Amino acid sequence: MSTSDKPEVVERGAKDEKPKEEDGKGGFLDTVKDFIQDIGEKIEEAIGFGKPTADVTGIHIPSINLEKAELVVDVLIKNPNPVPIPLIDINYLVESDGRKLVSGLIPDSGTIHAHGEETVKIPLTLIYDDIKNTYDDIKPGSIIPYRVKVDLIVDVPVIGRLTLPLEKTGEIPIPYKPDIDLDKIQFERFSFEETVAILHLKLDNKNDFDLGLNALDYEVWLGDVSIGGAELAKSAKLVKSGITDIDVPITFRPKDFGSALWDMIRGRGTGYTIKGHIDVDTPFGAMKLPITKEGGTTRLKKKKEDGGDDDDDEE
Repeated sequence: MSTSDKPEVVERGAKDEKPKEEDGKGGFLDTVKDFIQDIGEKIEEAIGFGKPTADVTGIHIPSINLEKAELVVDVLIKNPNPVPIPLIDINYLVESDGRKLVSGLIPDSGTIHAHGEETVKIPLTLIYDDIKNTYDDIKPGSIIPYRVKVDLIVDVPVIGRLTLPLEKTGEIPIPYKPDIDLDKIQFERFSFEETVAILHLKLDNKNDFDLGLNALDYEVWLGDVSIGGAELAKSAKLVKSGITDIDVPITFRPKDFGSALWDMIRGRGTGYTIKGHIDVDTPFGAMKLPITKEGGTTRLKKKKEDGGDDDDDEE
């Protein structure tokens, strides 16, 4: 076979490329690649799968009393995806100075709408007895710092499961009921038929925060005899770690209680019991706190004719 009879061997890629370059169209594989990339970008632009975002927008205390505090953590979740995403679990932890106060898991917590946002409310409850029994240095009346840690577990199509960690700090009180003392009963009008008196109360606020008094209800016993009570609006500031004087009126009919009460009144001094509640505002929300004093001793005094108060040492 002559040299001219030998078959010509040409690389297919090079053979295909030369005419394409001459035509200015590029190779077949590049065309396919560009097509796929273009379609992918269009799909990504149209569908736009991405990671959701979350932020703690607030912590509220809807209810607080001497036994417990109920907190609600507001978490705003934004879903940029074209399909709803399930919120699988919510893990939460509340701690103070690194010490756990409460923790828990909320499963199957709902769904975040496509291309939408939703505020998820996470309810938490702090039981004060559990906290005080666990940590001896946390005293009633004090304010403690807290840190709320939340892990949101979501399932995003294409991406898979994601954990969104969040945290928020604040302060929470360990409230303590005020001590109450009936310092004296000042008679404004004194008779068997109707006695009008002023109860001079002393309220000792043992908390590390002020209490804004709005209203109170009470019932008073002299000895073992109830002389009545009342509910009334009363505004006053009960300063933190301090004693505030409060005067409240009471009206009763001594003749309805027999000679024992009358003898105590004429004796100008007697034992007493007072029970009731005060409605107060605090920096952490409104509270209804009990006021109780049993086995106390008070003074019974008539008003002077000139309207002045009796001296404390006149007896």
